[in-house]
This record gives sequence, C-alpha cells and structure tokens, in this order.
Amino acid sequence: MKLLITGAYGQLGNEMRMALIRYPQLQSVFTDVDTLDICDKVALNAFVCEHKPHVLVNCAAYTAVDKAEDDVSLCYKINSDAVRNLGEVAQEHGLKIIHISTDYVFDGTSHVPYTEDMPTSPNTVYGKSKLAGERELLQACPDALILRTAWLYSGFGNNFVKTMLRLCAERPQMRVIFDQIGTPTYAADLAGAILQILTADKFVPGIYHFTNEGVCSWYDFAKVIVKMANISCDIVPIESKDYAVRTPRPHYSVLNKSKLKAVYGIKIPYWMDGLERCLKVLLAEK
Repeated sequence: MKLLITGAYGQLGNEMRMALIRYPQLQSVFTDVDTLDICDKVALNAFVCEHKPHVLVNCAAYTAVDKAEDDVSLCYKINSDAVRNLGEVAQEHGLKIIHISTDYVFDGTSHVPYTEDMPTSPNTVYGKSKLAGERELLQACPDALILRTAWLYSGFGNNFVKTMLRLCAERPQMRVIFDQIGTPTYAADLAGAILQILTADKFVPGIYHFTNEGVCSWYDFAKVIVKMANISCDIVPIESKDYAVRTPRPHYSVLNKSKLKAVYGIKIPYWMDGLERCLKVLLAEK
C-alpha cells in the first residue's frame, strides 16, 4: 500500500513520518505546499497519476484560528476548496482518503462528549471552513473517512506544550485558563490511529472522533506539563474572559470516541501518558 500524505511539515505530518517507521510494508510520499499545491486540482491529479498512491491522507490545514477571521479567503481555499479537490481526485482514481478535521465544527456549549452525529454549529471562520471541507469531501467522495481531533500537540511545530515549556522556564508565574475543557492529544497517537485504520482488515468510511483519553482544562494541562518537566513555575488559574483573544474558543471540546473504538478496536492512550512520552522526546533534545 502506498500513501500520499499532505501537510508533511505540520505536527501530524511529521508524526506520520515517524510512525511509518513501524510499518515497513507501507510506502509513502510526503508533500507540502512547496512540492504539491493541493489547491490546484490539475497539479494534484498529475501528481497522483505520477506517483500512483492507494491512499490520500490529508494532514494539511489552515489552523491559525485568530488570523483566519481576516484571512477568510485563504482559510476556505485550504480547508474547503483543497479538500474538495482531494475528494474528487480520490473518487476519480478509486483511492481511499482520510481527512483530519476538528472539534471547532461544534460550538463548545455541550456538557457531554460530542458524538459524530451531534449537530454541528461552528462559530469561527476556522470552524466554519473545516465544516465546509467535511461537507465538500463527503459530497465529492462519499467513501471518505474523516477524523476529528482536538488540542493537538507534538514535538514538532508550535503548540501549547512547547509554549509552556518555553515560557515557564523564563517566568516565575503563568496565568492559564481553567474554564475551557478538552482532551490534549499527542499527534503521534493520532498518527498511530490512522495507520491502524489503514492496516485493519476493513475500511469503514464515515466521520470518527479521535483524541487521547481523559478530560482536563488548559490549567490542568499546564500544571501537569511543568510537574513532569520539573520546572518551577506557579500556574495561576484564570477565566476565559480574563485572557484576551480575537476569536472565542470552545468552552467544551471533549469528543466521544466510542465509534472509532467499536469499529476499529483501537486502544487509545490516556492523555497524561501521551504527554509523558512527548516530553521525553522534547526534553532529550535540550
């Protein structure tokens, strides 16, 4: 099986590269905007004809939530139009496709974990563009598989874990939001889940949710990061209203993963265990 993986320089794309080391039976071609513009369907189709993959894994996305409010056109171009291109090419060539989406398709007002069939209601440009991408993909390629995730971090790119390690090492105190709830997700575990799906004895299309197990606030997350990293920094809880951001964040981002576990039998690691593994990598690099 040969995989074409887009968004190679992002957190998930890099973790896919690392995870594939454990799957020598799988071939892979990694691309990013410098080698393949997925917004250009002609170029995408030519690339697929040349490399002949069996599966498209779309890790590419516009994820700058605040910037998206001003950069609407580019956000939709990457998160919706390009996804439609991928779906059409997958359908035309008979390829499997896995696309990564987000908890931002929900409004964050639930008090129970979101299932795949709960009503979507994004309230940000980013969330609306990702939902549009889901719909475009399923219209173009009904047999697509969509994985929604949340609170992603890894040893690559910019993320909450790396920011906390840097800032807490420089400052005696950090103020962190306590009234936004979700599940930190190690991108390496998401990459592992994708590869388990692709090497399973069946491919069942549809929308699924994947995060690590468990629930916490950003405050709890920060407290555990500094404790595991043995950093002396006082983490102070604050409310969302006391932290100025351009775009509102969901207050509740917990995703129900029962469907993925039932269909594919995937065992999902607890979020603290994922964090511990990520920190071993990050701290070893220092």
